[in-house]
Amino acid sequence: MPPRGRESTVPPSQPSLPSNRVFVVQFRAQRGGVASSYAGRVEHLVSGQVARFHSLEELLAFMIRMLADVEEQADSP
Repeated sequence: MPPRGRESTVPPSQPSLPSNRVFVVQFRAQRGGVASSYAGRVEHLVSGQVARFHSLEELLAFMIRMLADVEEQADSP
């Protein structure tokens, strides 16, 4: 809601990205500030599927798998 006395010039917007492609990625703190390894947790928000990962490859594999499932569901009648 715009402040009193002002009209909003921005039209209400629809989400520009599909919600079935949203992930939350939480990286685990690295000891000694070393950022060369990737580890943490990823969640696909719509399905609730969660995975822990210990490398960038594991993170990407989970995301690719979930996106393939999204595409498969979109293609099925």
